[in-house]
Amino acid sequence: MEHAKVNGVELAYEVVGSGEPMLFIHGAHLADALKPLVTEPALERFQRIRYHRRGLGGSGRPVETEPTSVAEQAEDAVRLLDHVGGGPAHVVGHSWGGTIALELAAQHPTTVASLVLLEPAFLTTPAGAAFGRALAPLIDRYQAGDAEGAVHGFLALVGERNWRAIIEQTIPGGIDQAVKDAATFFETELPGPTWTFGPEQAAAISCPVLSVLGSRSSPLFVESRQLLHTWFPACLDADIADATHLLQMQVPGSVAAAIAAFL
Repeated sequence: MEHAKVNGVELAYEVVGSGEPMLFIHGAHLADALKPLVTEPALERFQRIRYHRRGLGGSGRPVETEPTSVAEQAEDAVRLLDHVGGGPAHVVGHSWGGTIALELAAQHPTTVASLVLLEPAFLTTPAGAAFGRALAPLIDRYQAGDAEGAVHGFLALVGERNWRAIIEQTIPGGIDQAVKDAATFFETELPGPTWTFGPEQAAAISCPVLSVLGSRSSPLFVESRQLLHTWFPACLDADIADATHLLQMQVPGSVAAAIAAFL
C-alpha cells in the first residue's frame, strides 16, 4: 500500500483500476475488511480507493492519543480523496465506516456522488441500546488487559458462530492485526465525542443512497436501515441472502453486484 500524510496522520491506501472514483471506508477493528470487495469484477469499471483508517493496519496514529470523532475521520477521507485526485466519488462505508460516509456526505456534499451503506450501526435505536449493553463487558475485558478477548468478543457479537473462519479465509492475519490495533477502538474511537446525525444533517445530502443488509444480520442493522429510510425517503435497498454483518467477506460477489446494479 502507498502512504499519504493527510489531516495530521499518515494513511495507508491503495488505488485499483481506473474510471469513476469509488472510496471504501471500513468499519471497526478489521482494516482490510473491504479488501475482498475491491477486487470483485462487477466493480472493475471504477477506480477503487481503499485505505486503512487512522490507527489501524498500516496507517499511523497521531502523536497525541486523544479520542477521535466521526467528523475528524470524515475529514481524513476527504483529504485522502483530494490527494488521490478528488471527487466526486461513490462512497462505500461498512458499519462504523458507514457513519463516517454519512458525515462525509453531509459536510462535503459535492465530494460524494452516491452513498452505499453496508449495515451502518446507529446506537440511538432500541437495538442499538441493547448492543451498547452487550459491548460494556467487552470494554471491561479490554481495560482489564485482555485485548484479544475483547476483540474476539466484538467480532463474535457482530458476526456469527463461524466468524473466525470467514475472516481467516478472506483476510489472512486480519484477526491478529485487529488485536494489535485494539487500542484504536477502545481508547480513541469509543470514547470520542457522541456522533449526532438527524434530519438536519441528512437534508444536506442529495446524492442517491443504497442500504445493503444481510438476511441474517442482527436487529441493530435492521433498525438502522429503518432509520435511514426516515432520513432518506428515496433510499434504495439491497438484501444479501445468507449473510451477516460480515457480508462483504462472506459473499463479496453478491455485494459487488448489488452496488454495480445500483450505480
